[in-house]
Amino acid sequence: MAKRRIPVWAYFLAALLLIGGAWLGWPRQQNANVAKSAAPPAVPVTVASVTKADFPVYLTGLGTVLGFNTVTVRTRVDGEINRIAFKEGQMVKEGDLIAQIDPRPFQAALDQAKAKKAQDEASIANAQRDLQRSTKLGEFATKQTVDTQTSAVQQLTAQIAADEAAISNAQTQLDYASIRAPISGVTGIRQVDVGNIVNAATQTGIVTIAQIEPISVIFTAPEEQLPDIANALRQGETKVTALTSDGRKVLSQGTLSLMNNQVDSTSGTIRLKATFDNKDHALWPGLSVSTRLLVNTLKDATVMLDDAVQHGNDGLYVYVVGDGNKAALRKIKIGPSTDGRTLVDSGVTAGEQVVTSGQYRVQPGSALTVNVASSGQTSAKAD
Repeated sequence: MAKRRIPVWAYFLAALLLIGGAWLGWPRQQNANVAKSAAPPAVPVTVASVTKADFPVYLTGLGTVLGFNTVTVRTRVDGEINRIAFKEGQMVKEGDLIAQIDPRPFQAALDQAKAKKAQDEASIANAQRDLQRSTKLGEFATKQTVDTQTSAVQQLTAQIAADEAAISNAQTQLDYASIRAPISGVTGIRQVDVGNIVNAATQTGIVTIAQIEPISVIFTAPEEQLPDIANALRQGETKVTALTSDGRKVLSQGTLSLMNNQVDSTSGTIRLKATFDNKDHALWPGLSVSTRLLVNTLKDATVMLDDAVQHGNDGLYVYVVGDGNKAALRKIKIGPSTDGRTLVDSGVTAGEQVVTSGQYRVQPGSALTVNVASSGQTSAKAD
């Protein structure tokens, strides 16, 4: 039997069917590829755990450093300064010589008082001998004579007492000619030079001495914090930290000395005074500092790093690492923040992991590539 020929139009129809099928299948493949490429990649983030820890509560403020004692050294006698015995900025001890006033007038007055006493002592010795002779004469001496001699002895005795007082006064004036440091501290800029005439009535001093070991800081706190401060003082030693004015560097550690006896009604603040040993002289009179007053320590508090806290239109929130490393948004309420850590009132619990870095790319439900913060990073936040 002869083979049947396939018509040309059949080949043409088959080609059309193949092309149509391929055309219809292309959108489906394209949609699958688009869907596959549209899936967002996981967001790399750094996380840290919410922990339980003792949390110190501080009151922060601004203060000024003052010398524990500050004295303007003045002369107590009149005269010419013939010696300055200190260098500006020098540490001096109590009793060290500061300046010397010409002592010769005061030495002369002292010598004169001593000579007067010696003269009166000679006179009273003679009067006592006369009294003894009159007494030995008995009835041969008149009563008037005895009374006169007795009175002379008493007068000279009183005169010697006055002489002793004059000597003491003259010695004091001579001592005042040597001007000495009344306290230990650091000297300031000298106000008087050698050769100047000074007198006790002048208000200008020779130099100012400020005691810097220990040293004081005066700072303020809001009147609303008065109960907490008073309670901290009742508990015992209350720690105060002095930092640079920008709050970045700790300068010294001290204790709260006192709370002022009245609130400033105009500003609504209470003045506080802290004392620092200041052995390294990190604090200097007149320096502006930031202060942190420890008023309480919360035991077993819920704490997380400050970097986890985000600010939104509806308040504060954090991203928590949920099931399958998916980001979950949590609204939170927090308390004070200290040393890079924040007290958590509500919203997260201890043991949960919160995102501390990379939040700007995170959305609720985002897949996360988690990098746990190292202990060094965590401790750096807390320092």
